[in-house]
Amino acid sequence: MQTKNRHTRLSTALRRFASGRLIAGALLGLTVFSTNALAAYPDKPINLIVPFPAGSGTDAVGRIFAEELGKLLGQPVIVENKPGANATIAANYVAKAKPDGYTLFVTTNTSHSAAPWLMKNVPYDPIKDFTPIARGGNLPFLLVTNPSRPYKTVQELMKHAKEHPDTVTYASGNSTGIVAGATFGVQAGLKILHVPYKGTPQALTDLVGGQVDFMFTDFTSGMPFVKSGRLHAMAVSTAKRSELVPDLPSMEEAGMPDFDINSWNGYFGPAGMPDDVVQILNTAINKIVSTPETKSRLAQLGFDAFSGTPDDFAKFVQDQYALWGKWIKAAGIAQQ
Repeated sequence: MQTKNRHTRLSTALRRFASGRLIAGALLGLTVFSTNALAAYPDKPINLIVPFPAGSGTDAVGRIFAEELGKLLGQPVIVENKPGANATIAANYVAKAKPDGYTLFVTTNTSHSAAPWLMKNVPYDPIKDFTPIARGGNLPFLLVTNPSRPYKTVQELMKHAKEHPDTVTYASGNSTGIVAGATFGVQAGLKILHVPYKGTPQALTDLVGGQVDFMFTDFTSGMPFVKSGRLHAMAVSTAKRSELVPDLPSMEEAGMPDFDINSWNGYFGPAGMPDDVVQILNTAINKIVSTPETKSRLAQLGFDAFSGTPDDFAKFVQDQYALWGKWIKAAGIAQQ
């Protein structure tokens, strides 16, 4: 009987040992599979969707990131422009894409902070329908006018607009331009007319041609016109001066207290992207913005490059959504 019991206990122990080895082997197999799957990303080209036309600030910055991202990941990153409808066409396209890391979105506050307040029935949720990957940086804006106009400073522009109500026009090519122009008009007590454009390049063309009077434009798009003398810059759209153009006054210095509107830039994927893929992309983007040569190259476009963690970016996007809603409501341009 004792011998039989010993055999039974030994058999049970062997089964448990074998079972344990099988479980360990299975876990090892899963680990190897996961590592191999992770190492395989990306194994084909990545599409980077830009919500503005070629030649816009976001497009110019996005193409530099695409080039550097391709080098780091070992696969081409192909830029695809899908402009229109305050960046909502591109945003909706990305929101509905497969969340496998091969469709990425470089965008700004236009699609995620402003459009949901400026437009009715935006076909996506800016928070729930996207995976935040990384912040890209900031793209400060300039207040520019046609040199032929009789005003050269912000104060002169306000005086002229008050003396000529409902005749002075401002152009916009994105939501930052819309909100900045409307906020300027409300805070200064002006009656000015808004002329919207599909993108910043078209708006700048008409501003240079004299069809409109002024606009808020991003550094990347506007500075070549300023440097060539075809446009005159009056201020930066922030409360403090920018290191990129230290001689240009801020809106606060120009007599507009509490005026501090900036454009942020960041990278998203569709909701549900694998955490491992998000981390690969986040690490690559952080490396790009910390490389002195690339950072300098971006600065020449007027872009202040920096990044952080996906969690930091997710919180930032939520905070910006609330802040831009506040600005847009205060300017009286929110859609109900």
